[in-house]
Amino acid sequence: MSKAAVPPTEYSPERRTALVFTGTGTDGAYHAGALRALNEAGVRIDLVAGRGIGAIGALFAAIDGGARLWEPSGLWRRPLVSALYPWRRAYRRVAAGAALAALLLLVPPALAGLGLMLYELAIVLEAAYPGTATWISGSWGAFLERAFAPDALPTRLPQLVTAVLAIVIVGVLVSGLRARRRLAARRDQRGGPWWTVLATPFSGEDTARYFITGLWDLLRGGASVSQPRRAELSRRYAELLTENLGQPGFRELLFLAHDLDARHDIVFALLGQPWRRGFFARRGPADAHQRAGDTVDLAGAAREVLLDGVAASTALAGATDPPFVTFAPEGHWRGETHRLTDRPASLFRVLEEVANAGVRQVILVTAAEEIGGPHALSTRRATPRGRLGEYFASAEAATVRDSLGAAAGWFDAMFVVRPPHNPISPLDAEGAFDARSDRWQTVGELVDRGYEDAYRQFIDPVVGASGERMAVELPVRRSE
Repeated sequence: MSKAAVPPTEYSPERRTALVFTGTGTDGAYHAGALRALNEAGVRIDLVAGRGIGAIGALFAAIDGGARLWEPSGLWRRPLVSALYPWRRAYRRVAAGAALAALLLLVPPALAGLGLMLYELAIVLEAAYPGTATWISGSWGAFLERAFAPDALPTRLPQLVTAVLAIVIVGVLVSGLRARRRLAARRDQRGGPWWTVLATPFSGEDTARYFITGLWDLLRGGASVSQPRRAELSRRYAELLTENLGQPGFRELLFLAHDLDARHDIVFALLGQPWRRGFFARRGPADAHQRAGDTVDLAGAAREVLLDGVAASTALAGATDPPFVTFAPEGHWRGETHRLTDRPASLFRVLEEVANAGVRQVILVTAAEEIGGPHALSTRRATPRGRLGEYFASAEAATVRDSLGAAAGWFDAMFVVRPPHNPISPLDAEGAFDARSDRWQTVGELVDRGYEDAYRQFIDPVVGASGERMAVELPVRRSE
């Protein structure tokens, strides 16, 4: 696809339009707010696409379920500490065991410090109550004699510390062996079994399970039905979307994950005709094999891997285990099981595939702020989550900048919704302290920022300016 000059930025409701979400972790809250504003304004969207946590926004937006993300009891309004990339259980157990062992080792110096405080207290009380100092010192001395007897603390304390550490080590080994037995792929693995549970610090499966459970709550409505297996739920979702494409609120779906085994990106798409035929068609003998391995048609037999692909898209590269995705036996990979994860720099590929799907204008939503000049440095984060979150935020800003420049000639118009300031990094599940406003900001507030920025940066200046050519009447903006 050749690159032309920078396209105009004039919005037209007649053009085939894609809404693209890109980001990691808490960036999804910003996506939800922007989606709410676009829905309220009646902006026509033909295709929703996403990378990273943006796949979640696309998943719900494709079936008109975005309200489950932004409403007061929505998925991005609830406490996210245990849902959004929590520490793996093995790490939590190691930390708890090490903390308990350290507390046990602090018992002798703690007793010594308490003794000094008691002796000082005894001197003060002696002036008012003669004989008190003798009684306190005698009682404390007898207690220390019993506590530090050869068969007491000097023997029992090391035994307790050793037992605690042994339990932690055995627990990690057992968890590693059980995790290896549960692996979907039976390939050989280098390294001890403990690395199965300690190689990556955060749990991506908990995050995927949280949003997939929210999707099932949406699909089942008020019915009291147990959640089906992921493959069955994927089939139901794909069938619902396929049957309703073209109906109000239903949009085509596209998201991307990186295949660590095949060493390239894989695009998951559910498109309507005539775009589906051209998107998945073999363009010639030279690239027929490559195209078949790069794409997954979710409207066909491969639809059962839809939610596995979403889980892979939300995985953190290098920080969570890449999910195993088993492809259909009749597909290009002949039933193989591959490891898939997110690739932070894959936004360019998403835009390329969106263009291949016939899209002529793009609305890109990202929570990464752009640093425009000096005097905008932030406080350095010291914790592992903080440092990793800073990296993902920085990588997101860089890939947005590079992708917008490289893909500019592929579309008639491109619009970007992004915050001028975002103190919440992608892994700040509890929110973050904003030094500029001197207060704590929550993830729920990030939903509101996305809503306001979508109105201020796109709906009011762009859609509003094109109102005389729109077939829908924009509603009055709600005050928050």
